[in-house]
Amino acid sequence: MTVLLHKSRVALADRAADAGLWLLAAVNVLIALAFLVVLASLSPANAQDLPACGGNNLLAKVEKNDPAAFAKLRAEADAVPNGKAIFWKIEKDGKPASWLLGTMHVTDPRVVAMPDGARKAFDEAATVVVESDEIADEKKAGVTILARPDLTMFTDGKSITDFLDKDDAATLAEGLKGRGLSLAAVARMKPWMIASFVALPACEITRKTAGAAFLDQKLATDALAEGKTLKGLETLIEQISALDSLPIEPQIQGLVQTVALGDTLQDVIETMSQLYLAGDVGMIMPMMRAAAPLEEGEADSYADFEQRIIIDRNHTMATRAAPILADGNVFMAVGALHLPGAEGVVELLRKEGFTVTAVN
Repeated sequence: MTVLLHKSRVALADRAADAGLWLLAAVNVLIALAFLVVLASLSPANAQDLPACGGNNLLAKVEKNDPAAFAKLRAEADAVPNGKAIFWKIEKDGKPASWLLGTMHVTDPRVVAMPDGARKAFDEAATVVVESDEIADEKKAGVTILARPDLTMFTDGKSITDFLDKDDAATLAEGLKGRGLSLAAVARMKPWMIASFVALPACEITRKTAGAAFLDQKLATDALAEGKTLKGLETLIEQISALDSLPIEPQIQGLVQTVALGDTLQDVIETMSQLYLAGDVGMIMPMMRAAAPLEEGEADSYADFEQRIIIDRNHTMATRAAPILADGNVFMAVGALHLPGAEGVVELLRKEGFTVTAVN
């Protein structure tokens, strides 16, 4: 992804961030549900020859080329409440401590390894909580998804090409071809479904196809294997419904622009990964918003996405987690973008009466 400097503003991928990066965020905020169904149809890779993704840190380039722009971005990120950690200790009423880990839904070994102390906390916990416990059984999850074709497919006779002009159709077709897919093969899929496997670089798709587990999935399956109680805060249908509820036009626009990024998606993922590994999750969304000024309608679409996919779900997670956490000795893992902010899970749990402290 190219970082452009324009009038002292950071512009990521020539306006692709305006409508495209929120789609990428959706894949990382949510579990990439579509992989459970779609990747089964792709050619399996050699699990012993999984590629490293590589990529460059976009913010490092901004810091070097435009220190003033970076300083402004840094100040915005620093102002985000609870934006400096991914691992938290939860306490209440003298009960055994519980733990909260922010995750990225990728197979990157650096992410799957977890921060210091998290593995020990997981091993000692009696109960493990993830966004959706259904991810522990891929076959069952696939059946659940396929049982609601109205959420994943156009069921009214339309296809994605009905929403594309000639140029956008060509861009999407070329991007899919580079991933071994044809536009005709996915034409009936909803845009969010297609985004689940085009908004990630080929290296990540290859690893998932080969059977590499993302962190949340590994925690869920390990919990069951070790005889722990596994609980979910949402159902797969609730998660899919949140994506499907987004207006169709910005979904289409974001999908096309994200596909147009091609291999530069590696830089986006690498930037997000380095921020995550540094515990700098408060910087992730400001980085995505650091684009050329949004036009009317685009700003509304972004705000709608943030409300439905992040904030509304934060409240659901915190409300449902509270009674589970009440007895203590719980290890809870949810997407890292759900943690920071005035309406993030950390702050919402505090409002539920818990003491939540960053573990550095």
